[in-house]
This record gives sequence, structure tokens and C-alpha cells, in this order.
Amino acid sequence: MLESILLILLLGFFVGQIAQRLKIPALVGMVLVGIVLGPQVGNVVDGSVLTAAPELRTIAVMVILMKAGLGLDREKLAQQGTVALRLGFLPATCEAIAIMLLAMGLFQFDLATGLLLGCVLGAESPAVIVPAMLCLKSLGWGVQKGIPDAILTGSALSDVLLLLVFSLLLAFLGQSGAAGVTLPGGLNLSLLQLLPLQIVSQIFLGVICGWLAARLLVSLLAKQNWTQSAVQDGLIAAGLALLLVIMAERLPIFSGYLAVMAAGFFLVELDAPLARQLRRSFDALWAIAQIVLFVLLGASIQLNVLGNTFGQGLLVLGIGTLVGRSLGWYLSTLGSNWTWRERLFLLPGNSAKATVQAAIGAIPLTQGIAGGEIILALSALSILVTAPLGAWAIPTFAPKLLQKGEVDPTKVAIAQKIVLLAAIDNSPLARPILLKTAELARRSNGEVVVLHVIRTDDPEGLQHLKQQTRRYLADIRYQFITATGPVPEAIIHTAQAYRANEIVMGKRRYQALDEILIGSVSQGVLENSSLPIILIEGGKN
Repeated sequence: MLESILLILLLGFFVGQIAQRLKIPALVGMVLVGIVLGPQVGNVVDGSVLTAAPELRTIAVMVILMKAGLGLDREKLAQQGTVALRLGFLPATCEAIAIMLLAMGLFQFDLATGLLLGCVLGAESPAVIVPAMLCLKSLGWGVQKGIPDAILTGSALSDVLLLLVFSLLLAFLGQSGAAGVTLPGGLNLSLLQLLPLQIVSQIFLGVICGWLAARLLVSLLAKQNWTQSAVQDGLIAAGLALLLVIMAERLPIFSGYLAVMAAGFFLVELDAPLARQLRRSFDALWAIAQIVLFVLLGASIQLNVLGNTFGQGLLVLGIGTLVGRSLGWYLSTLGSNWTWRERLFLLPGNSAKATVQAAIGAIPLTQGIAGGEIILALSALSILVTAPLGAWAIPTFAPKLLQKGEVDPTKVAIAQKIVLLAAIDNSPLARPILLKTAELARRSNGEVVVLHVIRTDDPEGLQHLKQQTRRYLADIRYQFITATGPVPEAIIHTAQAYRANEIVMGKRRYQALDEILIGSVSQGVLENSSLPIILIEGGKN
């Protein structure tokens, strides 16, 4: 088992990185690793890992949905009115109905089995859509109209709807619980009559449970201070989120996944600083969870059942998306302020399938439902076709179809490489400048460019500066460079060349700042550089 986990993590990571360097989505490499390691090809993954695959996928989906909730923007959702709500129901419904009609003609399915296939293939993949939408938010694409937020919310709601209908159809086709339930007072309701009540219950109670979980986290982590580090904060939040998913499986009156996403959303509203810390923790968790998710997803694909239905499967996927889902997109955005380009972006941005299909695609076959092998084959085909295509198309077409707006750093994690420029000379100020720069670099996990502008030939002095740099920046990635010419110009040019975020430099004498700056190097840099500048005086900033 340990060998299998090691192979999954290492091969999944490196093959994913190779794919990314070839301009292919990393998940493609991870899925290929799963296929090669899985029972269909290499059969080197231990059986206990494959047995635990559904639980491991559940953990990974929990992580990505918490990330989604922590990245939602209430103001943008309110700005869109009912668009997000309609995206949660209309595209999935239209696609499921289109697939049902097509399956009844191509595979001679009855209405219920065709709709069962539509529910499986119509579900959207949070593992593909959520990180892609959060990436767009961090870059500013579509944020002005809240398009990524609307897609994130609609995707979560549509999966709740389709999973509910899927469960209902399984019970109906398997003849288990088909009689419905009897309410107090003798009122008997069939499963079909119960469906609207189940949908309302799953969504309403899911949101309520998410709100309660967010309140509990704020109380434990921010007000009562039960934890002492960001790692512990992330551990408690992940544990509580996973508990919501487990409780929903034991007590299926609310959607656990929706509750997790709602918990992240309410955390942003209740305690933004805590949400920012948890955003970093779940970013780190996702770096591992995505490898496990996509490798195990690849291992679960049944290649041997694809052959006979490959052409028909592509036809079903194509018509389901281009006809059914496109009609749902049009109806969802009708009357909104979205342009035709922004509506067109829903084709690449809202079509990826992977996680749900891997989780439920094999259930009809295991329960002996007629046509279950076809449902499994088309589930595998949808993963192989739409997951890589969606992961590639979203970042490719977003700049072409969406407008770029201002990024709100309080709602999404922004990956940024921090570079500090330390300007030093042979004066006693070199030591405090390096110490301060090292302190700032450790806080931000940044890199340092140490600049020395040579004005006189002094090899011993230069060597002494290099030794000081090695000593004080021993645990920090840095470069030591030299330059010639006027000092202010050299500092500004170097800062621009290395894309520095801040400049750390010194002022020579203990005089008032307005007196010493006139005609000095510091004055020249301050007047001509737009970067923040930290001035060090005798060890003080």
C-alpha cells in the first residue's frame, strides 16, 4: 500500500509537471499515470488503495469545494441576480433531457434509464472547474461581472440536483423504495412527488449547516484561539468540512458538498482574516489532493468497455453539450448584462466532467440495471474527452472572450513571487540592510537581489560584502550582483530588470529625513522609482 501511494504521488506529480511544460493541462498527465498504474494496464496499484479510492476522492472533492467557497464573492453574486441560480438548474436539466432522448434512440433505453445516463453525464466536475475559475479570478478575467462566481455557484447547485435525481432513478429502476413514504396523517408520497421536497431540503439545510460550521470555526479559531498556527487552523477546518460530508452520507437530508462550499463562503463574510489564512492552507492541501484525485480517477477508467460505444458516445456528449446544455446556458443568461462573448465562454468554462462520473458511473452496473455497462463506458469516455479539454480551454479562451477587471485580493488567493532588492555598499549600514531584508524575505517566503554599485576598485571590500551576504541570507534564495555608474540609476534599473517588489537601502547619517535626502542617493531613488522603499538608519528602519 505504501509503495502504491508513493508511486501515485511521485509519478503523478512529475508526469503532471512534464505535461504542463508541454503546454498540456497537468491533470492529463495525472490521469495517464492512473491508467498506466491501474488494473487496465500495469496493475501495480495495491488493491487496498483502489478499494479506498472513493473515500480518497471524497476528501479531494471536499478540499476543492472549500477552496471554491473561500473564493466566492457575495457582491458579485448579488450583482448577477438569478443568473447563478439558473445556471445551477437549466443547463444540467436541458443536457440530461437531450441525452435521455438520444439514448432512447441509439441504445433503446427506456425513459428512466435514459434519464439516469443524462444525470451521470450532465454533472459538472468541481475538480476541473473550481481551480480553473479561481485561477481566472486571481488573474481578473470576468471578475467585473462576477462570471467565475456565477459558474462556481451554478456548478455546485447543478451537481446537487443531478445527484438527487440519480438516486431517485436508481431506487425506481432497482425497485427499492419505489413505494415512496407515508407522512404523518396517512399521506403517501411517491419518490417522484418527494423530489421537489428533497431538492429544497438538500439545498436549504446544506446552506444552514455550512453557516453553522462557519460560525463554529470562527468561534474556535478566531475568538477562543484553540489553535496556535495556520497549519492547525487548516487541520480543524478540513476535519469539520469532512465531517459535514460524512454526516450527509449518514443523514441524506442535506447536501454535504454544498454545506462545505457554503461554509467557505460564510467564513469570508464572518471573518475575512481567518478566511485568508484558510485559503492558503487549502491551497497546500489541494496540491496533494489533486494528484490523488486524478491518478485514482485514471485508474478507475474501464478502457475495455469503451470500444463498442466510442462513436455513439462522442455523439451523445457532443449533442448533449452543443444542443441541450447550450439551450440551458442561453436561458440562464437571458436578460443579463452578459455579452455574446461572455455567454460563449460557458462552452469551455462549464462543460468539464470528471469527478462525479468517476464516483457514480459504475453504480448502475453494480446494481444490475440494464444498460449499466453502456453508462459506465460513456462515463469513462466523458472523463477522457471533457476533463483535459476543459482544463485546456478555460485558460485559453478566457482572455479571448472575457474582459479583464480589477482583482479583489480579499476574495481569492493571488500567487505572487516576492523579490526584494537590497542595495548595499562598504559602509556599516550593509549589515542592518541585509538583516532587515532577510527578515522581510522570511515573512513573505521571498527572494532577494543584493546589489552593490562599484565606484572604486576594492576587491577586498567586495569579497567582504559577499561573505556578509552569505552569512545573513544563508536560508534565503538570493543573487549577488554588481553594477557601475550613477548609484540611483543603477538601483532603479536593477529593480526593474529583476521585477523587485520593494527596495531596501540605507541613509548615512543620523539627521532628519528631510535634511539628509536633499541631493542624496535616497532622494534620487525616491523621486524616480514607483516601488516602496525601506530606509535603514543604523539598524533602524
